[in-house]
Amino acid sequence: VGGTMFLMWLGEQITARGIGNGISLIIFAGIVAQFPHSLVATLELGRTGALSPVFIIALIVLAVAVVYFVVFVERAQRRIVVQYPKRQIGARVTSGESSHLPLKINTSGVIPPIFASSLLLLPTTVIQMMAANPNPPAWMESVQPVVAALSHGQPLYMGLYAALIIFFCFFYTSIVFNPEETAENLRKYGGFMPGIRPGKRTAEYLDFVLTRLTVIGAAYITLVCLLPEMLVYLMKAPVQAMALGGTSILIVVSVTMDTVAQIQSHLLAHQYEGLIKKSKLRGGKR
Repeated sequence: VGGTMFLMWLGEQITARGIGNGISLIIFAGIVAQFPHSLVATLELGRTGALSPVFIIALIVLAVAVVYFVVFVERAQRRIVVQYPKRQIGARVTSGESSHLPLKINTSGVIPPIFASSLLLLPTTVIQMMAANPNPPAWMESVQPVVAALSHGQPLYMGLYAALIIFFCFFYTSIVFNPEETAENLRKYGGFMPGIRPGKRTAEYLDFVLTRLTVIGAAYITLVCLLPEMLVYLMKAPVQAMALGGTSILIVVSVTMDTVAQIQSHLLAHQYEGLIKKSKLRGGKR
């Protein structure tokens, strides 16, 4: 319990200092630390003959393809055109500007698979802790089939996992993006979308587009996360192969891209601060 509290505190400190999502970075570090062990274990299975060399090569190629697919979808955006009318500032009239509102296909990020896997592990962990007692309850034997059905690669686990991922995709997207608030901000600053009235109609259009993007994003996350589960179920692949694809790669790639973007924004802000300080010094000398 103390270690968990320390990790939560450390994640909050990382988030507060603007480096990125602290909890995601800690999970990212744990996954990356397991990559060498999983790779060595997979190669060892190939050496002993438990896995064929063709399967190992196909698994590595599949992992590279999943990385490419995740990067492509994570960088994909639906750009909605936003126009601003002409403005008069003093005696000068500024021309109307045209901008865009970027909407990511995967607005929820890596939160849905993390929450879904955590909820699915909770009942299994509690039952296993109770079974470890010297005198377990009498009803423990009756729930053992349920525990077995909730293990990796089982149809019940995959069905619940997919349902929870889809639910958290829509739930988290509705929290991080508010169409009514965005439409109101656009109306305050005079922005509008061509052919759509500001205010309620703009909010309805944003909600329409965001819902369809979330459907695509939820299908994408579900496909990537269920890929290793399908390998375990259909091809009887070992559990070590799950670290080379699916949820692990999704979390690693997404957190890496977010962290790099945060670092670039900090470097850019630091560069502008240096330019402002230099301009002030030059102005003072004059």
